[in-house]
Amino acid sequence: MSRSSDPAGTRPAGPAGRLLRLPEPHATRHDSRDDTTGRRRLSVTSMALLLFAVATAAIGQVMLKHGMQVATSRAAHRGSLVVSAATSPWVLIGLLVFAISAIAWLATLSRVPLSVAYPFNALGYLGILTASILILHERANVLTWAGSLLVVSGLIIVVLARP
Repeated sequence: MSRSSDPAGTRPAGPAGRLLRLPEPHATRHDSRDDTTGRRRLSVTSMALLLFAVATAAIGQVMLKHGMQVATSRAAHRGSLVVSAATSPWVLIGLLVFAISAIAWLATLSRVPLSVAYPFNALGYLGILTASILILHERANVLTWAGSLLVVSGLIIVVLARP
């Protein structure tokens, strides 16, 4: 049995004791690099998947909120909130949409670095805030909008400044 020349024993030996070349953990086949700056660019597919994951998460949250409003109203007349929520089509479909968003998020994470993907959740804040006003008829004040716009501004800064 021959020993490998890898002193730390961090790489597995292949046939005849030769070291196998392992891919770098941060490099994936989905990443593309801008040759002039060395920065990673998101492919159109990765960007679409990322935006889909964020949008479906926001839609799922709005559906869950609406479903819980309906369930709370039903429970006030008929009994258990748990039963009302568990039988509400809005809650059930909202959970399904949220599950789809979780699967899309996992696919996104397989393609996009977390430091790039996660800030995009800020777009979900704007979507939820807008939907809560237009669909759920909630109120938002100027400070809520200002804070949300600051969060999205942070997203833009992160995306533009990524290494």
